[in-house]
Amino acid sequence: MREYLLTLCVTAAVTYLLTGPVRKFAIVAGAMPEIRARDVHREPTPRLGGIAMFFGLCAGLLVADHLTNLNQLFEKSNEPRALLSGAALIWLIGVLDDKFEIDALIKLGGQMIAAGVMVMQGLTILWLPIPGVGSVALTQWQGTLLTVALVVITINAVNFVDGLDGLAAGMVCIAAAAFFLYAYRIWYSYGIEAAAPATLFSAILMGMCLGFLPHNMHPARIFMGDSGSMLIGLVLAAGAISVTGQVDPDALKLFAGSEKEAVHQTVPVYIPLLLPLTIIAVPAADLILAIVRRTWRGQSPFAADRGHLHHRLLEIGHSHSRAVLIMYFWSALIAFGALTYSVNSASMWIVLSVVILSTLGLILLLLPRFTPRAPRWAEAVVPPRYRRRRAPAAAAEASAPEAAGVEDEDAGDRTPVAAGVAGVNGATAVGSRARLGDRSRPR
Repeated sequence: MREYLLTLCVTAAVTYLLTGPVRKFAIVAGAMPEIRARDVHREPTPRLGGIAMFFGLCAGLLVADHLTNLNQLFEKSNEPRALLSGAALIWLIGVLDDKFEIDALIKLGGQMIAAGVMVMQGLTILWLPIPGVGSVALTQWQGTLLTVALVVITINAVNFVDGLDGLAAGMVCIAAAAFFLYAYRIWYSYGIEAAAPATLFSAILMGMCLGFLPHNMHPARIFMGDSGSMLIGLVLAAGAISVTGQVDPDALKLFAGSEKEAVHQTVPVYIPLLLPLTIIAVPAADLILAIVRRTWRGQSPFAADRGHLHHRLLEIGHSHSRAVLIMYFWSALIAFGALTYSVNSASMWIVLSVVILSTLGLILLLLPRFTPRAPRWAEAVVPPRYRRRRAPAAAAEASAPEAAGVEDEDAGDRTPVAAGVAGVNGATAVGSRARLGDRSRPR
């Protein structure tokens, strides 16, 4: 566990430290497209954040290769090299798209080629665990087609949901955390080394997202662009393929009593990993709805619009930050609910907790204008928008020390009011600006 955490921290640190220089490079390179009709942000923002995320991926793999226990993974398995090859290809395609806006069909072809490169190096689905049947071996063509389909679906699901500041990185980080816990449980509890690559991929993916999020939270200073969204989608799919298609249920039957019982115990997470409808259920649902909506209108399935789930949350009255938090909530509820159910599917408390949290999520969706207020004792550590409004009399009393040159906390203006201004008109003007808490003056 310590080596996985070290790899995660190194990946996050490299991604975080490189994002600032990458932002300056994106501005110089002109990777700042004009505001489009479907965009939510109001100012041109540089892209190419995927550059920092890709080098974070490389740093994580490099560190893992030099660690005592994780080094054996590189010696016994070719999956890390397969991941790096596919990630490099999809990253280059994303960089070109962020700069030159390449055609959607070309990107789709590049995604399929990147998936094919990983399949050629051994990262593919070999069998499927089916409830009541056991493990079903796949032919080479069946495994290749299923692997390519899973990679393309996951990449586009993540790419479609990347519409608000911090949304895609946060949701993928939640999915990666669920992957990590599940794969580590299979590897550590059952001693199945085939789950080790997926555990490593998930730890690195969490580091990539956590390192980039501080720069991408609202208001974002840089976007990950397609170079980042397609990259993290591919890494997420690689972990799903490694766990689902590489871990043999025959090895699990030693702990469950029989192969069928082993499949029954693991299917709550195996099937969602194969068809990412639970771990990344929200992006997958958004992808399906977008394809149906655009096809119904006679448009290309890849034609951009403002009909995504996060756009609808903004339209019904949710703020930008709250819409992102709601998407986080549903992703975490579905992902960790399925993960918990896979550990103990006989407990009714798990089902009851999921139902209660789902009800709470629906209430939050139906109350877009509800603004939570922090208690009095916590107002000093929360943003101003969550503090309780003071009465007019208290506000008038608070304005007195402000007029004497005290810092205005809400406005963030640390310039004291000038005193001893010559002339009656000048003194009146300065006093008026102090009483109003002037927010327009430059520092």
